[in-house]
Amino acid sequence: MTFPELVVFDLDFTLWDCGGTWCDCLRPPFLKKEGQFFDSDGRHLTLYSDVLAILDDVDDLGLPMALASRTERPDWARELLKLFGIQDRFPYQEIYPGSKVKHLKKISDLSRVPLDKMLFFDDEHRNLADLRPYGVRCQHVASGMSEELFSEGLELFA
Repeated sequence: MTFPELVVFDLDFTLWDCGGTWCDCLRPPFLKKEGQFFDSDGRHLTLYSDVLAILDDVDDLGLPMALASRTERPDWARELLKLFGIQDRFPYQEIYPGSKVKHLKKISDLSRVPLDKMLFFDDEHRNLADLRPYGVRCQHVASGMSEELFSEGLELFA
């Protein structure tokens, strides 16, 4: 099987759920209660259940990972990455407002991985449609990352 040279993930509604909204709609400070995380309005903040196993799978394959997130509050997204203990798993992080094309082109420049050697997971069809003309293999994430979607993405890339 041919594998991507880089696996890229979106954040909101792909790796995590922020109480049914985007991370830039939350209300800090973020709180930890009984091992769970909440914003100050009581929204439950959680990684989707398969995410840690998927990140381990990518590590086991020896593939680097990146983040591409369009958010008005990059500081809050980075804080959530720290809360969930996954910030160090992504050597390339493009987290700011703007086009996912811009995000992935910057990741390509930094990583020296061509766009057509990347596998990208995102919940928004428009982002996937924007990236496909550049050769990025894209997997739609309808309701959070799962092991099944990750496997489908690898098959799509192969």
